[in-house]
Amino acid sequence: MLRRCWQILLSTLAAFFGVQTEQNRIRDFQTSSALAFIIMGIILAMVFVVMLLLIVNQVLA
Repeated sequence: MLRRCWQILLSTLAAFFGVQTEQNRIRDFQTSSALAFIIMGIILAMVFVVMLLLIVNQVLA
């Protein structure tokens, strides 16, 4: 379970940067539902926005 969550996290991060390998992409589409990747993508997007807000607040303060 933990290993699968780690793989989903790494695959989602790779998708954010656009550097996913073909082998990992095929593995992801064969073994997982899209829901896990959608949820992880939403979580990572929210973390990204919060980090940007924190950085901007620090720079402007």
